[in-house]
Amino acid sequence: MSIRLARYIPASAITDYKTIPENLLSPTDRYNQKYWQYEADMKEEYKQYSQRIAEKKSYLLQCPEASVKGTQLEDGHDDTALDKKALLQQCYTSKPYNMQHSIRKAEAEDVAAERRKQAVVEQVMVDQLSRAVISDPEQSMPADVYKEAQGLLRLGTAPMRLRKRTLHETKIWTKSGLTENMLSNKLCFDSRIISRNGRDACRELIGFFFACDRSLTVYEFRQFGKNSFELFHRTNALPFIQKGVYQHQRGQKKEKAYDLSDFYIGANLTFRSADHNLPESVKQNPVFTLRVISIDEAAMDSLKASMEFKQECSQQVIDDSKVFKKIQGILRETLRKRGVRVITGIGKYFRQVDKNRNGFLSQAAFKEALKLFHLEIPEGDFESLWLILDDNKSDKVDYGEFTRAICGEMNEYRKAFVRKAYMKLDFSKTGSVPMIDIRKCYCAKKHPLVLAGKATEEEIKSSFLEALGESCSNPNEVSYSEFEDYYEGLSIGIVDDDDFVNILRNPWGI
Repeated sequence: MSIRLARYIPASAITDYKTIPENLLSPTDRYNQKYWQYEADMKEEYKQYSQRIAEKKSYLLQCPEASVKGTQLEDGHDDTALDKKALLQQCYTSKPYNMQHSIRKAEAEDVAAERRKQAVVEQVMVDQLSRAVISDPEQSMPADVYKEAQGLLRLGTAPMRLRKRTLHETKIWTKSGLTENMLSNKLCFDSRIISRNGRDACRELIGFFFACDRSLTVYEFRQFGKNSFELFHRTNALPFIQKGVYQHQRGQKKEKAYDLSDFYIGANLTFRSADHNLPESVKQNPVFTLRVISIDEAAMDSLKASMEFKQECSQQVIDDSKVFKKIQGILRETLRKRGVRVITGIGKYFRQVDKNRNGFLSQAAFKEALKLFHLEIPEGDFESLWLILDDNKSDKVDYGEFTRAICGEMNEYRKAFVRKAYMKLDFSKTGSVPMIDIRKCYCAKKHPLVLAGKATEEEIKSSFLEALGESCSNPNEVSYSEFEDYYEGLSIGIVDDDDFVNILRNPWGI
């Protein structure tokens, strides 16, 4: 179709115009039946989706509190106004894109994630197979073996693997060397660092648990350059935790080696910072924690079938879980009404009273915070909670861990989207984002009140920035912990995971 003719053809006709190749064979009955079934399923799904969205929109627009003007005239009470401004974000429940676009984008993200994981797997195999042979004790030279047997080697002598060895004295294969088949019997899992530092919390970590010797290793996937079209764009997989057999550093399994039962979504893996070559920000705490956010289910099922698997759950762990659930149940109704104000406010308070900047506070500081934010916990339950959290009897507890214990936390599916939104804002990975950049990136075009003409984009944006700014120690920038606290409080009042994800997708375009 020429450009000259296109000027006189309506746009609707152009979009309806379909090019059919010549000599195209007609589809068989089998594929016709599949297509008709697929078309019927899509229509039914879209019909149900439209009904659900219509119900949500009608409910939100009928709510008396869903009005920007109402939030600004609530008796001049800052706390109530802050709560209502935060609740405005819950109106983002409609899907931001059409279904076809969402499916394409999700598939593209899955393919990219699989490519990253495959690159890390290949790097791990290369590293372990090459180092296993070169560093094996059987590579020792005959003279060194004789001296070692006779005790003639002096103290301070370099290890066998670091001494000079010629090519003819190097074995290609050793009896104790690892093989590709042994290393392929592994469990792959994704993890993240539990940290208030945005740069550390957003590190992309991929771990491996090897069934042959019950060892594990964790690699960090790093990308240099903004996108794949840059000239100097490259990716690399770097070891974050070297391969070895490690033990729990905290909890009921302290000093016990990790086994297959310790790997599940939401599991915490603790390590000593001094045993690894880590960034200085991670080394600030003597023990750091990795949270497992996803695992290879197929590999897990295969390993369970091939080796002895015992899902141990001691009575003490069950009792501890009951204590957490009881306290969270007591505070649930309070947090449902003012979750954003409490979570962000208590986080800001803890950062202010933490004079040492190490993240740990005393029992008296926590009791004062609970009193200040009107969170009433029975004394007996508080003492039980303290005994669980203060497992090393130091009379100090990490305040992030304390907040998660009393308020709960969103699941890893939701938290992944929070991290994705923050990583989009913090493209330079500094751990903090200027408030002016957040104002530029936040989009309120798809807010139901804007679409209905009951509020302007600027009003919705200003209400969000004011609510977020209340939680920040520095009004000019937002740290990762402050950004996460805001959405942690917002998550409490949202039951459906997809609704919460759309709250992030609509304004941030992720």
